[in-house]
Order: sequence, then structure tokens, then C-alpha cells
Amino acid sequence: MPAGLPVDDTGQVRPGKGKNMHPRATIALEDGRVFHGLSFGAAGERTGEIVFNTSMCGYQEILTDPSYKGQIVVMTCPLIGNYGTNPEDEEADGPQVEGFVVREASRLASNWRNRETLREYLSRRGVVAVEGVDTRAITRHIRSRGAMKAIISTLDHDEARLAAKAKASPGLSERDLVREVTCRASRGWRGSGDGEKPFRVVAVDCGCKRNILRLLETSGCVVTLARADASAAEIMSLKPDGLFLSNGPGDPAVCSYLVSTVRDLLGEIPIFGICLGHQIMGLAAGGRTYKLKFGHRGANHPVKELATGRIDITSQNHGYAVDAGSLDPDVAEVTHLNLYDGTVEGLRFRKVPAFAVQYHPEAAPGPHDARHLFRRFAEMMAGRKGVSLS
Repeated sequence: MPAGLPVDDTGQVRPGKGKNMHPRATIALEDGRVFHGLSFGAAGERTGEIVFNTSMCGYQEILTDPSYKGQIVVMTCPLIGNYGTNPEDEEADGPQVEGFVVREASRLASNWRNRETLREYLSRRGVVAVEGVDTRAITRHIRSRGAMKAIISTLDHDEARLAAKAKASPGLSERDLVREVTCRASRGWRGSGDGEKPFRVVAVDCGCKRNILRLLETSGCVVTLARADASAAEIMSLKPDGLFLSNGPGDPAVCSYLVSTVRDLLGEIPIFGICLGHQIMGLAAGGRTYKLKFGHRGANHPVKELATGRIDITSQNHGYAVDAGSLDPDVAEVTHLNLYDGTVEGLRFRKVPAFAVQYHPEAAPGPHDARHLFRRFAEMMAGRKGVSLS
């Protein structure tokens, strides 16, 4: 617990008095469970699905990952913010989370890349954040009861009223979050005019992380971002050698328009999907997706590639998964499994050049074990074009 914070008999933070007064913050879950803490970000009130992430670092990449749109993130590591923040580590244009919850927010930021402390960053960017909370208790509750809707507030502290607000708020399957985070119009990514690169790739932006685009570019791709609702004809008019389907937030079943587009493009050009892109490809193969009890979010998840037996330690952030039993084995096969719970982490189409993984091979944050998948995509395009990779 941060030094000097007033606590009650249960270990939760209570408001101080006089010179010890701290700004209050309250978290209420839809099932009525309530946690009290202190505000260390912007004032306000936000609703979203409450989830936990087990990473020990990479909090700025987590905060700015569009896949967290619509979610309140609880960090299980007890101390967050000790190396500050900087512009280079953002995965999008600013924070995407609905709220942020930690046990203790570091008062000091010790790193040569630091530009401002985490609390300064969150306050400036309008993120409602709470510290001094028993994040272990929140995590255990979510693991037991499952992910649920919640509210985080510095304005209202009536427990019953907050729980009712959380319960009445829209769930992930009631919002098309992908349309909320996709780019406004098709545009090139950095080196889009670089004629030295051998491949032209259209990346469907469902909330694409910047490090994915960096790795596509370093794999020899001139990348053009396209809106998630772009039609197959609009995508093909860009004359791509390959199609990339990005990560993104929410329930994949809501994105029926993108599933239809992918079905139209299967067999036309090589396709590579990550995270939500993986789920979209599972749906395009005729399969089903389902909501996990509490999702996979962290930087240390072991995944096994079935063909080789190779184990990659991966970065993950998803609350939905592809149902392996729903896939037609003549259309697509499972290629990777999560070693924690056996859920599907990868698939490959049998008759067309298309594959996907549920985890994040680009890391950011996380290990680099699976970056070889970007080369696999490049090799797939090279084969179709009849060129060789050096």
C-alpha cells in the first residue's frame, strides 16, 4: 500500500482529513461488489467491462492499445508507473482504455526516456484512474465470477447507484467498437511511397497497433491502412499483394460486414490476421466465436505450434476465442493452442493462402518469440508473386 494512505480494517483506502485529504474514487461492479481508492488521473466517471492484465511492464502500450476500447483495465503488478511515459511507446493516438486501476502508482519516474510521470500523463489525457485498491481482490473476483461491466467514478460514491449504472451500461456485444477506433479513410503508413519494398499490403484497421505496422514495413511491405468497413472491391482497387487483418476491440460477431469482406477475398490474395483478425477469419471459415470467462491479457502466455512442437511465450489481449469444434476440417485447421487452457491460438486455411494467430507476435509489450510470423506472411506473398526473399 502506498506510504501514508489512510486505510480501513479491510485494507481499502478511506478518505483522509485536513492535510491528509485525498481525492476519492470508487469502482462498482454490476454484481454489486464495490472497491474504494484514490484518484490519480483525471476526474470523471466511465463505464466499461472490467478486466485484468498480468504484465509487469508495458503499461503505456496497454493504455494506448485500441483493443482495450470499452474496458477498464486492472493491473495485477502491485507497482505501476516507475519508468514514466514517453511519446514513442504509444500504440495509438493516446489512451484508449475507459479507466485504469492499480495497487500503487509510483511517485517517481526513473528512466532516461521518461517525459512525464504516469499520473501527469493520465491527468493530461483525461483518463480516470484509481490507486490504493486491492487489485488482487478484484482479480480473484473476476476469475471467479467472470468479466463483467463496471463503473469507475471520482464524482459519485453512492454504492447502490453506481452498481445500477454499471449494470445499465452497454456491454461489448452491444457496441460496434471497431467502427469507433478504425481510421477515418484509407491512408498510407509512413513508407507507402517507397518503391524499394517488394510487397504492397492493405491493413484493415480494426484498431491496429503501431508496432504491427512497423513490423510489416520492416518485413518488406508498403502498407496502406483501410477502414474496417471497406468493401472487397475497395480493397482490391489498391492492388495489394496481401491483406492484413488487425487486432481490435469488442465482440467479433458484431463485425459481420468485415466477415463478409474476408470471405470475398479468400483465395484472391494471401491473408494474415492477428487477434480480432484471427477471430474474423474463424468466422469467415464458417466457425463460431465465444466469450471467455475472463480473457487472456498479459505478456507471458505459452502457446504451442502443433506442427513443430515449438513453444512461444506470447503477449495476449483478448476476451473472445474461436470454437475449434465449429471449424470444418476441410476448410481450416487449428495450428496453435494456448497451454494454459487449450483454447485456439492459431488457424490455417487448407485450400487458400491464409493464416492467423490469436496472440500478438509484434509484442509491444511482451517477448519477441513469434515475430517470425511476419516473415511467413512475406514468404506467402513472395510465392504468389514468384519472387524470392533475401
